[in-house]
Amino acid sequence: MTARQIAPALKITLIAVAGLMLASGAALAGREDTIEANREILLQRIEQGRYNGQLTRAEYHRLLAEEAKIDADFKRAMDDGRISRREFEQLHDEQIAAYRHVHADSTNGRVSWWRRWLYATR
Repeated sequence: MTARQIAPALKITLIAVAGLMLASGAALAGREDTIEANREILLQRIEQGRYNGQLTRAEYHRLLAEEAKIDADFKRAMDDGRISRREFEQLHDEQIAAYRHVHADSTNGRVSWWRRWLYATR
């Protein structure tokens, strides 16, 4: 093969590799965005439960501590600048467990009577 025959093949190969690198970078950014979006939803659920009296003070602080642990795990996962599939799955599982804890604490019948009263009179 001559240099003229190799050049187009090399050009196509480089373009394909660059495209794959961009696609994988977008997928990694998607993982980070998913974790951040889930974090915001979790915080909103916790604050709403506290606001309307469904969560007691102890439940509220325990759920915030759980969210802070998930946030610390996220920062630790981002130390190398990206989130691997295993790290993403672990963080996602922690967030799902936290959602379940928020639901369980919100529906367990224990209420903050003062906040419930304030919420009802607004």
